[in-house]
Amino acid sequence: MLKNTFIHTPRIGMKFEQKIWSSGIYSWNDLLKGDLAFFTPTKRDILRRSIEESHEQLSKLNPDFFGTRIPSNQHWRIFPEFKESTAYLDIETTGLESLINKITTIALYDGSSIFTYIKGENLDQFKEDIQKYKVLVTYNGKCFDVPFLKSFFGIELNQVHIDLRYVLRSLGYTGGLKGCEKRVGIDRGNLEGVDGYFAVLLWDDYQRNKNVKALETLLAYNIHDVVSLETLLVLSYNLKLRETPFNETHQLGLPSSPEIPFRADLETIEGIKNTMGSYRMW
Repeated sequence: MLKNTFIHTPRIGMKFEQKIWSSGIYSWNDLLKGDLAFFTPTKRDILRRSIEESHEQLSKLNPDFFGTRIPSNQHWRIFPEFKESTAYLDIETTGLESLINKITTIALYDGSSIFTYIKGENLDQFKEDIQKYKVLVTYNGKCFDVPFLKSFFGIELNQVHIDLRYVLRSLGYTGGLKGCEKRVGIDRGNLEGVDGYFAVLLWDDYQRNKNVKALETLLAYNIHDVVSLETLLVLSYNLKLRETPFNETHQLGLPSSPEIPFRADLETIEGIKNTMGSYRMW
């Protein structure tokens, strides 16, 4: 879809992009070969130079060039060309405020490998590992995960960021990550009913009682979030294609789910529920 995109070029918006497609110019190569009769000579030159630069930047595998020029609600277009350098990211914390709370675990998934980071063990390794990726995918990460990480570690995360909260909302999917998962049929199995606040209780159980099963349940929950992000991104990408002429040609196959290396412990989950009675949702 990126090579069919023109909204990153000077003075081309969504409506004019639709006009370009309607004229029979569907790709960068079409534009470079076409006569562009409905453009002024000056605009033709600017557009051609911009597309030539786009080819060059794509050959250099530089998503930043496109991320800074494509509106954030259209960043889904970047995904297929940069799939191999994309990381799905989610954090768990002791609370919502980064100035007084701590990160407990981080899950990172790159489409093939799962990485986990645990407070008191290897949390600092995340700072180095995250720099290997050029595109980040989160749910509500622009408001929570990334600012929290920046504050907690004192690092910059300047990668192109696809926040699925906004992409999914534009498609009519609301209700948080779990609500969106339910709408598309993603099953959380034994983690059904576990949410962000419950994750705080799992960490507390692990810290207070040395309950390793609580940590494993927390990690299973954290990992499930990042694995489902890949599926939600592909589904969103395919649905967004309906707004373009490329719905029949650019559809992506759904990814296969990796084996999650941790299992939710039902006894631990039920024990926390019984201890707390009813617990509030984040």
